[in-house]
Amino acid sequence: MLKYFLVICGLLFATAAQAADQPQLLGEFGDWTAWTYNDRGNVICYMASSPKKDEGKYSKRGDIYTMVTHRPKEKTFDEVTFVAGYTFQKKAPLTVKIGNQTFKNTFTEGDKGWTINSTEDQKLVTAMKRGSRMIVDGRSSRGTATKDTYSLKGFSNAYKTISAKCNKK
Repeated sequence: MLKYFLVICGLLFATAAQAADQPQLLGEFGDWTAWTYNDRGNVICYMASSPKKDEGKYSKRGDIYTMVTHRPKEKTFDEVTFVAGYTFQKKAPLTVKIGNQTFKNTFTEGDKGWTINSTEDQKLVTAMKRGSRMIVDGRSSRGTATKDTYSLKGFSNAYKTISAKCNKK
């Protein structure tokens, strides 16, 4: 199921960028999968995972996943994106917990959430490399609280793979 979902995710990524090549699988690493694709000569590398457990009193929810993306031509690395599978409540907080660290410097738009800047992304990625579990708490536009629990098994190896492919130092 996760593999199928990640292929779809990759295809959506490619479809969003006109003239992009098909995503190429770089490898599966524990609970994370690494991909790359070429968008009009720009190499983009990303890794993704779905939660092991998703909680909340909702009747229907779309695809849920977290991605880390490198876009070397844009000099953008370690961009962390959370996709909730629902539209976030406006100005509702998105909280990420890894071990004893809590990340609250986030914002949401539509069904996605991000940290507020690249410095926070780097801190989050560092925590993800060191951690074993990540919990993402959000709130839907209907007020439903959700709690998604991700395994970080394989995160470091997937990260090393996308970083090598996209020449991140």
